[in-house]
Amino acid sequence: MSEAVDANARPSQTGIKLPEGYKFGFSIFDDTDWTTLQNGPQVYDLLGELGFKITKSVWVDEPGPQRTIGGATCAEPQYLNWVLKLQQQGHEIGYHNATDRSSKRDQTRAALDKFEQLFGHAPRCGADHAANAEALYAGAARVSGVRSTAYKFAQRLLQPNRPDFLGEDPNSEYFWGDLCAERIDYWRGFSFAHTDLRAVGPVLHHDSSRPFVNAWFTSSHAPRLAQFLQRLHPDHLDQLQEDGGVCIMYTHLGLDFVDERGQLNSEFVKAMTDLADRGGWYVPVSTMLDAVRSSDGCPNLTVSQRAGLERRWILDRVRDRSRFGPRVATHDQIAT
Repeated sequence: MSEAVDANARPSQTGIKLPEGYKFGFSIFDDTDWTTLQNGPQVYDLLGELGFKITKSVWVDEPGPQRTIGGATCAEPQYLNWVLKLQQQGHEIGYHNATDRSSKRDQTRAALDKFEQLFGHAPRCGADHAANAEALYAGAARVSGVRSTAYKFAQRLLQPNRPDFLGEDPNSEYFWGDLCAERIDYWRGFSFAHTDLRAVGPVLHHDSSRPFVNAWFTSSHAPRLAQFLQRLHPDHLDQLQEDGGVCIMYTHLGLDFVDERGQLNSEFVKAMTDLADRGGWYVPVSTMLDAVRSSDGCPNLTVSQRAGLERRWILDRVRDRSRFGPRVATHDQIAT
């Protein structure tokens, strides 16, 4: 059965402008949490064999003993060599904050400089690491008005150990919003339990009330394997093809896509093989978003449009949690 679309959502009418011969657009933003040389290469070998080019995010710096999640960083030479090979193969390298812990302004600036040195350019797209105090417009600042007040109350009750998010606050030592605006084109915003993002609302938007992000992009919410496979159900892919839509999957390929023996999940292999045979345009996130911007622009949301998007997101999160249960991790990603 196809996913139910909220009554207030804007249905996709025409597909984005794709290179000739492609039916729809598909990409993945791979959140680097948990990824190591023990569970990463198997996934990317499969993606390469099937013709997918995606966005692999990284941490530039070693976090030290205060790490919050775990996973390799570009401070590890062998891991960095692997990431550089992925870039050479056509994958995009994205930004996931400086490292796996909160970073103050000077460290963030140094990490962005180092990213440019390592990969030859500033990161074009990125997403916050939810455990970090420098997250941009996160927590209660993610939503507006009474929704923000309710969010703040719920967070204090349910997640009392989460830090205050201060990346957009010029008075904070964690402020780096101006650096994001200077260097990064696209930043991850709301995510939805939908495969075709254009059935939910604009894939890209600007928000003048949150000015340090040049363009927010929405994504398909798939933090772990079960949700990833659900988004790639054949019914959803059939609809994606028919509408000429776009899917940007936000997931953690280092979480449960490879088992303890180092074997790829067979259902993941099956789903990706099916997807590869459907004639999609399988490119990194920034390449996809450039095409979306060319087709749909990057609208500046009005107050009422923003409120509608927030309501749809909250309802979507409640529905998805009721289906898949709580996270299997020690923290929630920013978009949950």
